[in-house]
This record gives sequence, C-alpha cells and structure tokens, in this order.
Amino acid sequence: MKKLGLFALLFSLMLFLAACGGDDSASGDSGDGEKAESKDALIGVAMPTKSSARWVDDGNNMVEQLEDLGYETDLQYAEDDVDKQIEQIENMIVKGAEVLVVASIDGTALTNVLEKAADQDIQVIAYDRLIMESPNVSYYATFDNFQVGVLQASYIEEALNLSEEAGPFNIELFGGSPDDNNAYFFWDGAMSILQPYIDSGKLVVQSEQTEFEQAATMRWDGNNAKSRMENILSKAYSGGETVDAVLSPYDGISRGVIQALKGVGYGSGDQALPVITGQDAELASIKSIVAEEQTQTVFKDTRDLAAVVVNMIDAILAGEEAEVNNTETYDNGVEVVPSYLVEPVSVDLENYQEIVIDSGYYSADELE
Repeated sequence: MKKLGLFALLFSLMLFLAACGGDDSASGDSGDGEKAESKDALIGVAMPTKSSARWVDDGNNMVEQLEDLGYETDLQYAEDDVDKQIEQIENMIVKGAEVLVVASIDGTALTNVLEKAADQDIQVIAYDRLIMESPNVSYYATFDNFQVGVLQASYIEEALNLSEEAGPFNIELFGGSPDDNNAYFFWDGAMSILQPYIDSGKLVVQSEQTEFEQAATMRWDGNNAKSRMENILSKAYSGGETVDAVLSPYDGISRGVIQALKGVGYGSGDQALPVITGQDAELASIKSIVAEEQTQTVFKDTRDLAAVVVNMIDAILAGEEAEVNNTETYDNGVEVVPSYLVEPVSVDLENYQEIVIDSGYYSADELE
C-alpha cells in the first residue's frame, strides 16, 4: 500500500510538471510584459529595398506586429534586384513559411516562384504592389492608389486656384516606375483632375511630355528624376518661362526635382519653388516641407497596413476568408485579387504636426 501511495504521488507530480512545461512552450513574450500564445507558424516577408525609408518602416511594422502575436518571421530586402527577391522567396518556401507577404520589385516577374509556393499550399499576400500575371495571389493589401493621385492633383488644383484663375500655369509631370502597377493608378488618379485643365489650356506642359511613358521614372529613382528635370529646364524653359507646379508621385522623385530646380536658381531671390507634390511622407521630405521646399506629400500609415496584413494572415491560417473591402478593381491579368484598401492622407505645412508627429509616426526630435 505504501508503494502504491508513493507511485500515485510521483504520478501526480509528473502531471503537474508536464502541465507547467506545456504552458511555457505554448507562450512567448507579447512585448507588453504579458505572454502571447505561440502561433507556431513562419511568415515570410519579402520587401523590395532599404533605400526607401518607407519600406524599412513597412518591414519593421510588419515584424513587430507579427512577433507580438507569437509568429516567427523571415524579413528579407532584395535591394531592387529582381533575381535576388526570387531567390529570397524560394528560400522562404524551403524554410517552411506558411504565408508569404510580398512587396514585389517587378510585379510581372514572380509567376514561377509563386507556382512553387502554391505547390506547397503556401498562400501569398501582395503587399502594396499588386503581383501581376499569377493565379497564386490570395489577397492584396494596399492603400487607395487612385486616391493618392487624386490627392496630389487636387492639391495642385487648389494651390493654383485653377477653378477660379484663368491661368495659364506651367506644370511638369512625373510618373512612377513602369514595372510597378501602382504607378498607373497614381497617374490615372492625378490625370483625372489635371487633364481637363491641360485640355483647356489653364495648365501648360512646356516639355510636351504628357504621356505616362514619357513621364515614367524607372525604379522610382530620384537621380533619374533630377536628370530628367534638368533636361526639361534646359530645353523647355530657356526662354524665361517659369515652372508653377510639378506633379511628383513619390518623395524621392520630389527631392530629385527640387535639386534640379535649385540648381538653376529656384528657391533663391525672387524665384520661388513651384508647387511640388509627393508621396510616403518620408522623413527627409517632411523636413523639406517644414523648410518650405517640397509643398505636399501623401501619408500612408504603414502601421495600419501592417495591421490589415496581420489580420489576413490570422484568417488564412485559421482556414477562414480574410476581410476585404474591394473585389472589383485590382485585376492582375489572370484574376481580380480580393483587396483591402487603406485611405491615404494629404500632408503639408499646415497639418504635418497633427498627422505625422502627434500620431507618433515621427517624433519632434527626428525633425530637428
């Protein structure tokens, strides 16, 4: 009987220790001092480049929110090298990633590698850039890209008072990278506002470069934009004409344009810089806005977009359909991809404090 009692006691102790050990292995630090349940899944996150601050923020926000929920992450940057991004995605597949989040460099170049993911039952979320020509894209998380262009062009419309003033005003047009599907949405949104004024003569494009193919900036490169603006100024503005506005779809392009304009005297003496738009609210461009060089940017809160993607991942791994708010717009050439669009916000000198500082996106110290 004594042996039986001792055995029962030891058995109870073993059960207790097992239960304690089980609790430890199923939890992780959530970042706020509490334990988050481990999701026991690897999420691959493929970003295009670290050369743009917004992609660094995107990656960091994604990893932070995923790891707070207990997911493992594999975050990779390909530095705008398409082959490198394909290799990184292949490695994520080999590592056993259960979901891939991909901000593509070239939206048409991933068909084969996504086929490999599909063969392993790995679902793919296109992040901010639609992946084209593939049936293996489960969801698309992005901002309202057409609205981005509308916000930029509407800012020009209001700044020049086009609805009232007779004009004419001189404007030059810059587009995004032709291998990024978003660039066409930005352009179309902007031209939906600007084209009527160009047609009526209130806006004049002295360079006569009015088509997207002429205005496109490969890889969103600010140096390319600077060179193009310099050529436009030397050829189309040598007779004393002045630039009143520049449609720029991205902050890096905006800063390149500003360098070209300042190189011929804009921003000094009596020659004010023109109205110059932008996108992404990069820190360097917020500083430029405060310095009254760049005029406007479009803020896209990557924290909100990361939260959308995390919710999609949770739904996918639970075998459920993710929440979307657009099932008609984003056709990748094979299928319309279910999408969730986050609203962008126009930012200028008057509201930058409220939008990007008070919200905690940047600190006041970062602007010094």
